[in-house]
Formats: sequence, C-alpha cells, structure tokens
Amino acid sequence: MELLEITGCQSFTDEEVVERVLAGETALYEILMRRYNQRLYRLVRAILRDDSEAEDVMQDAYVRAYQHLAQFENRAPFAAWLSRIAVHEALTRLRRRQRTDQLDAEDAEYPMHVTDSSLNPEERASHAEFARMLEDAILALPADYRTVLMLRDVEELSTAETAAALSISEANVKVRLLRGRAKLRRKLFERVGSSAASAFPFMGERCDRVVAGVFAKLGATAPV
Repeated sequence: MELLEITGCQSFTDEEVVERVLAGETALYEILMRRYNQRLYRLVRAILRDDSEAEDVMQDAYVRAYQHLAQFENRAPFAAWLSRIAVHEALTRLRRRQRTDQLDAEDAEYPMHVTDSSLNPEERASHAEFARMLEDAILALPADYRTVLMLRDVEELSTAETAAALSISEANVKVRLLRGRAKLRRKLFERVGSSAASAFPFMGERCDRVVAGVFAKLGATAPV
C-alpha cells in the first residue's frame, strides 16, 4: 500500500485498522505502530531504563501483537491490550537481564533531546535541564511505581486502562500511584505541569527505525 493511501487511513479507529489488517491490508499495521510508538517507548523504557533495549523490546511487542491480532476481542481498548503485551515483553527482558548480567552500581546517563523552536537558548537549556531532573526522578523509582506513574500521569490513561495494561487491580493501581507520587517530590511535578510528556520524547528517526524493524521481523508472517 502506498504511503498516500496509508495517510488517508489515519482517521480509522484502532478497531477498524485491526479489522483491515486481519482482512489482508497488512501495511496498515504501520498506523497502529506510529500511533502508539510514543506510549510504548515511554512505558518500556520506564521498566528497562535503556534506550536501545527499549526499541528492541518494542519491536518484539509489536511482532507478538501482530501474530496474535485475531485474539484482540475489544474487551479492553486496543491501547491497553498492546500496552499489556509491551509490559510483559519488557518484564521478561528485565528478568532475563537480571539472571544473566551483573547490574552496574551506576545507571547509564540518558541525555534528553527536548527542544522547542519558540524558546530562546537560555529557556531551551533550562527546559532541557528540568526535563532531565524529571526523568531522573521518575527512573529512580521502583519499577512498580514507575510504570503506573508513566501510564497515569504521563500518558494520562485512566485507572481502569492502567489496570488492564499491567494486569493488576484498579485498587493496586491507586495504591502504587499514590506511593509513586509521594516518592517524587510534589514540587517537581507541580513545576513541570503539562510538559511532563515532553520529558520522554520519541523522535521521528527512532519511530521510523522501530516501524522498519517490526516489518523486517514480520516478513511474510500473517496474524493468526
């Protein structure tokens, strides 16, 4: 399918895209990937705290979702179904890493690339520095709190959607969210406000790389 045709399908709901992919229009799967690349990147990276590994796990999650697309039954939003698969893949990778590797005492440095052309250089530097502070604070949280905080406060999913994505109860989501917020300094979140999502960017080049990687892995595989 031509890029122009895919662009014209952007208004389709997730369910409509799934139906068309299952009917043979497999190229439309790209719409779902580009629609949810940002969310999955933030979620997977919150668990793994590694950029390149997060991309790899995202690709695995998309491949698994594609291969089991016929099992999506609309009982929960597609975003929650896809997020649950990504969480499973990320946690599996994390457990594998913990079994085979000695964890370093120091975390790697994860530079942020948050830019806004409307800001002057001084404002841009201040914004980037604060984004780093926010990212460091979130990534320093225990994994259970990180993932809930990412889904609820950054991705703005509902409590029910978050519970579905993580396969936990809504009560558990609320408890983890409260504890996670308590561990983050309240003033930090008050200062960042609505720009929280920009602290975890998923830029075009990385998005293109994930899409290309998924299709390369899928090859001629059809969803079942």
